[in-house]
Amino acid sequence: MAGNKTLTIIKPFAVQKRNLGAILAKIEESGFRFCAIKTLKLDKHEAEEFYIEHKEKPFYNELTDFMSSGPITAAILEKENAVADFRFLIGATDPSEAKDGTIRKMFATDKTHNAIHGSDSDASAERECDFFFSKRERL
Repeated sequence: MAGNKTLTIIKPFAVQKRNLGAILAKIEESGFRFCAIKTLKLDKHEAEEFYIEHKEKPFYNELTDFMSSGPITAAILEKENAVADFRFLIGATDPSEAKDGTIRKMFATDKTHNAIHGSDSDASAERECDFFFSKRERL
């Protein structure tokens, strides 16, 4: 898995704003292949478990409240150099600092409502893909 797969989450704000189709199209147009995809709603405990590495950070409760506030779409993406290429595609966490043409620049309003999550390393990608998808659900 290392090197060619990553996980993304289209966050509640982007799903509620009806940006899901445009974001998925941008991902696909950028050369990523969808290996698994689903829409679901995390409960608070699941959001806390997913973001456990941020537990001691001041934004943890706000983040987990937000991520459990509505439906999300999670997907496993495949492409050579997937993690780095996807991080470039989505842009900086703060959309005001993101480059033009990035997903966060186009669809986010602030650091909390930044539209999309992308794994930050191959190890995170593996853990995050396992969190959302069984082996049977993957191509």
